[in-house]
Amino acid sequence: MEGPIAVSDDFHPVIDVSIVMPCLNEAKWLPACIANAREALELIRAELGFSGEIVIADNGSSDGSQLIARALGARVVVVERRGYGAALIGGMNAASGTYLVMGDADGSYDFRDSVEMLRRLAQGADICMGSRFKGRIEPGAMPWKNRYIGNPTLTFILNLLFRAGVSDAHCGLRALTKECFARLALSGAGMEFASEMIIKSALKKQLLVEAPATLSRDLRDRPPHLRPWRDGWRHLRYLLMLSPASVFSAPAAVAAALSLTIWVVAGAAAMRGEWESSPFGNYWVILAGSMLGLSHIAGLLAAATYLYGRRQGYRAASRWEARLATWISLETMLLSGGCVFVGGLAILLSVVGYWSRHNFGAIGNVLPAVVGTTLTIIGAQNALGGFLLAVVNGNEAEFLKEIVPPTVDEKELQAQDRKGVSRAIAC
Repeated sequence: MEGPIAVSDDFHPVIDVSIVMPCLNEAKWLPACIANAREALELIRAELGFSGEIVIADNGSSDGSQLIARALGARVVVVERRGYGAALIGGMNAASGTYLVMGDADGSYDFRDSVEMLRRLAQGADICMGSRFKGRIEPGAMPWKNRYIGNPTLTFILNLLFRAGVSDAHCGLRALTKECFARLALSGAGMEFASEMIIKSALKKQLLVEAPATLSRDLRDRPPHLRPWRDGWRHLRYLLMLSPASVFSAPAAVAAALSLTIWVVAGAAAMRGEWESSPFGNYWVILAGSMLGLSHIAGLLAAATYLYGRRQGYRAASRWEARLATWISLETMLLSGGCVFVGGLAILLSVVGYWSRHNFGAIGNVLPAVVGTTLTIIGAQNALGGFLLAVVNGNEAEFLKEIVPPTVDEKELQAQDRKGVSRAIAC
């Protein structure tokens, strides 16, 4: 089979598979990687009957990588926005194939492993992840801290939060359909792109499968672009940013439960005249009030991130939304917040009345004052939070009404307006 054909904008042969490689100063290793990708395309044609191309997504190389890639018959896509994810997004957007294969341009992955991945896609899967733990890791190919700490930990957290069911969340060899890529609407510019693809696949209910992959020692004679601690944190923070339940809702529920428990126990002791012997005194009551206020605002933030995810199209509507749709809106949040605020104010006024009747002397039990203060804060937060949710929801006061997410074309136009990814396809 001859090498992949470089094409111009006015000529687009039918392409089934596009192998996309991000590239930043990889001139020394590109020939070997392109040769390996070419062998993979020969196997793909022989076993699956698919035609293919090689796309090099260049991210600002200054070592002549573009000239080498063109000379070897690959298409070169210039991606101005810097970063691993940005390069892959630019390359995949420009790719002509029905199926997309992504892999690094450093010789660490064997593109021939993608044959099985493409077979899984042809059988109906939307995305096929390579798994180095189900395949083979050559000695010295992966640092021990990545193999035994970083990768397993982040994969466990990802599966725990999003139920993705993957064994290797950071394998760089993957295949997905062009339609799936469009549905995911990926945007991560850095290494967090790898987690974003899996998370959004899980949230959007894409059929994700795995196939074995081999990891070899890369060909580079310089340090890799990957920075374990920095990029590990970027992956972790991305997992948390897309999981409002774990970041906001769960801590809010725990804090609210503890706060109310303290108040109930303290209040019962006060009613029995046993305040001095209560296990929860004034300091505990004040702490409970602050925790309850924090739990309420965390709940508002959870709702905001949930609505944002729905509006962006990567989070599906839940079953309970239809039941709550008529009960939760800007108006109901304003009304409920106002009622809670007035209730808290009434408690504070009663405290002032009690205080005045006792000659403004010191009050031993601060529970009523703390409860009143906390309720006024929560009421105000609820009213202001209602406006926040309306803004996040696209200036819609009915929060749980059916949301039509922006189309891929609209998102592309928005990205162009922000001068995100720009590409030029060379002949």
